[in-house]
Amino acid sequence: MQQFLRLFLFLFFFSTIQIKAQNRYSTFDIEAPQLQTKKKIWVYLPLNYEKSTKKYPVIYMHDAQNLFDREASFGGEWNVEETLDSLKAKVIVIGIEHGNEKRIEELTPYKNEKYRNSGNANAYLEFIVKTLKPQIDSTYRTKTNAKNTCIWGSSLGGLVSFYAALQYPDVFGKVGCFSPAFWVNKSNIVEKMEKMPKLDAKIYLLCGDKEDKENMVSNMKEMETLINSKRCECKKLNKLVIVKDGEHNAKLWRNAFAKAYLWLF
Repeated sequence: MQQFLRLFLFLFFFSTIQIKAQNRYSTFDIEAPQLQTKKKIWVYLPLNYEKSTKKYPVIYMHDAQNLFDREASFGGEWNVEETLDSLKAKVIVIGIEHGNEKRIEELTPYKNEKYRNSGNANAYLEFIVKTLKPQIDSTYRTKTNAKNTCIWGSSLGGLVSFYAALQYPDVFGKVGCFSPAFWVNKSNIVEKMEKMPKLDAKIYLLCGDKEDKENMVSNMKEMETLINSKRCECKKLNKLVIVKDGEHNAKLWRNAFAKAYLWLF
């Protein structure tokens, strides 16, 4: 009986270690003075990062709870670490946890009467640009220029990612824009784009044709037209993908992540 118990305990602890070893991400907390709170940050480092002296591009992603861990996610995870490991991707991912009840507030650039306390994305992005990014660049071996800095999200995260490229064109040179909630601030975004002389960011736009959101597909096509008006289509700096039977959920974004990453990088 004692031998059986020892064997059971060994197998239990060994399996626990194995599970923990598979989670190739770490977390830390950082003060976010712009938001008057603390933010939990999730960090993915590429395979063999510790054995290398190379510098890497960085992807800043919203809704970190949904990126790496099924238990922490709401509605399913993106499998970011498994996907990037399978691709042997040479990239660092920084996931920023959303503010729970303050998520809408943080991820919407402008006020919208339908959404209480919306319109605080400028403070959220200022946190990323002026507090978080300097911390990441001083801690990890990163390529710091816009060409190697991507911002990525879905739904409201897609909206704020697109806006980030307009607000900070010298910081974010790549955008992953999945199922963006353009309907929340569409007129404001269009007005801001029309005033811009140019737009240099590389942008991957994606949605499903069965998303039950307000005019998702037509909004995406309209934004693509606006983007193309700011640069020559010959540069091929933007791509619009409309997924047949795709719905507004983590399954769509998870399945699209690898192709979008490969196109952007």
